[in-house]
Amino acid sequence: MVTKNQIKRIKSLHQKKYRKEHQLFIAEGIKVIQELLQSSFVLDHLYVTNEMDFGVPTHQVTRVSADDLKKMSALTTTPNCLAVFHCLESKTIDFSDWVVALDDIRDPGNLGTIIRLCDWFGISHIVCSSETVDCYNPKVIQATMGSVSRVNIVYTDLAELLQSAKVPLYGTFLGGENIYEMKEVKPGVIVMGNEANGISAEIEALISRKITIPRFGNLQQTESLNVAMATSIVLSEFRRSVFNVQ
Repeated sequence: MVTKNQIKRIKSLHQKKYRKEHQLFIAEGIKVIQELLQSSFVLDHLYVTNEMDFGVPTHQVTRVSADDLKKMSALTTTPNCLAVFHCLESKTIDFSDWVVALDDIRDPGNLGTIIRLCDWFGISHIVCSSETVDCYNPKVIQATMGSVSRVNIVYTDLAELLQSAKVPLYGTFLGGENIYEMKEVKPGVIVMGNEANGISAEIEALISRKITIPRFGNLQQTESLNVAMATSIVLSEFRRSVFNVQ
């Protein structure tokens, strides 16, 4: 049985300040929970509406009603299981391979998708500006589909970090080198900007190579690509062996 105080504590984890205070976050749904249980994340507690075998010690599992789980859930459609995990400490960024830097990404779905893309393309490190949405936001966790367990995510002063990074800094802009025609691309940091405003002026000043994804439509009227879509194209192109110049 779950108590009102437990429900209140779990609901508080919908908010960043309480996730930071307790160093806990929630994950919902069988797929996401299974992925996190098989990772370095440590389970705090698991809540289920019916008998489910996650291979978790019984003292860490509580059977709850569908109504109680709905009160805890951050999703519109409530699944039949919810888990509380401990947050991980970030590791040092390794600049020996590609790194993705996010300058003020605000949409949880975009961040979750970018984390999943980095996992797919073998990008082990993401560095985020302090204003970027929290990677432990329930919607971000859901969108990553477990990939958050395989990518190191660091929040820091982005300008300060980029200034000290001794690798090429690539930034996405509407005007820049055509990504499909670039030569001698060496691994470095790929900076993706805010959904509405793009890369900030402070970060733009640090970029060593501006890149663009050209439009091919006849009308040429589309203003920009969604940042997650753009990230997928950039990572795909930069991972192609023809560009993997060491």
